[in-house]
Amino acid sequence: MSTALDARHMARALRLAQRGLYTTDPNPRVGCVIVRDGAVVGEGWHARAGEPHAEVHALQHAGARARGATAYVSLEPCCHHGRTPPCSDALIAAGVARVVAAMPDPNPKVAGEGAAQLRAAGIEVEIGLMESAARALNPGFASRMTRGRPWLRLKLAASLDGRTALADGASRWITGPAARRDVQHWRARSSAILTGIGTALADDPSLTVRELDIGRQPARVVVDSRLRLPAGARLLGLPGQVIVAAAADDPGRRAALRATGAEVLNLPDGRGGVDLTALMAALAQRDMNEVLVEAGERLSGALLAAGLVDELLLYLAPHALGSDARGLFAFPALTRMDQRIGLNIVETRMIGPDLRILARPVETSR
Repeated sequence: MSTALDARHMARALRLAQRGLYTTDPNPRVGCVIVRDGAVVGEGWHARAGEPHAEVHALQHAGARARGATAYVSLEPCCHHGRTPPCSDALIAAGVARVVAAMPDPNPKVAGEGAAQLRAAGIEVEIGLMESAARALNPGFASRMTRGRPWLRLKLAASLDGRTALADGASRWITGPAARRDVQHWRARSSAILTGIGTALADDPSLTVRELDIGRQPARVVVDSRLRLPAGARLLGLPGQVIVAAAADDPGRRAALRATGAEVLNLPDGRGGVDLTALMAALAQRDMNEVLVEAGERLSGALLAAGLVDELLLYLAPHALGSDARGLFAFPALTRMDQRIGLNIVETRMIGPDLRILARPVETSR
């Protein structure tokens, strides 16, 4: 049974895991603390895919002191050969006596097998301590492994009356500098940033992480039904992966985009648009965990109406733009109040003069 001391060490493991927030993609963020006779003898966290996992770093730190110790890990140790050897083997070889994991690994290649291997070697294993905090650290990894799609986070910026731009599309800047800096952190933790062709044509955005040196750039995904994205678009000329999701298979335009290095996916939905559910599955197949959407009202509304949005990140600025300005979502008109899309507000926080609201559709709230 877990104790208050166990909780303290697991909290430390979770704080260590947080250090990999921007860099471990597509791997999960994991931290490990090794304790012997009440003293911490080793710590580690997973920093980057392809590099040693948290347990290995912690065991190297502990050395011979790991024998007979307890290892606190924020995720069930892996038991399969990927880019690195199994962590379960390393823990067994080090002679630890007990492993406390916050959550089971949702990866089907592990899914309880890591714990089983440790138990078979005579190691005491407990799973579930501070599990909700561990899951909150890796929503995208869990989503990709269990649902076959990324965790979709929809970022929106609006005036207090819910308007995202003037009638002519002008929107710079609705929110203040602090909110715009805050968005960079959400970009940095994402596998990809997704937008629609309307935003791409109107704003010619770069969709890159700025001001933070994380050693990578999230992929850039454009929903572009008719392949209208020009080959000279800014987002095509920058480092990182670009994916264009289309519904029309125009060989000439497809070739022009591919010549820039972009991947073109033809995913028609049968109604002239892109099959957004199929797009999410395609992104998961490309090992994408968290996807940040920065799009206009049409794509935002389509994703919300399709039940693909897991989290809304809404910045409300303290001003009003009026009824002629553009709204947050465009989807078919509702005819009954019970058709409303329910939201649970998870968190509110002031970011400079703007209010940041984190909310989740009722069916995906956890």
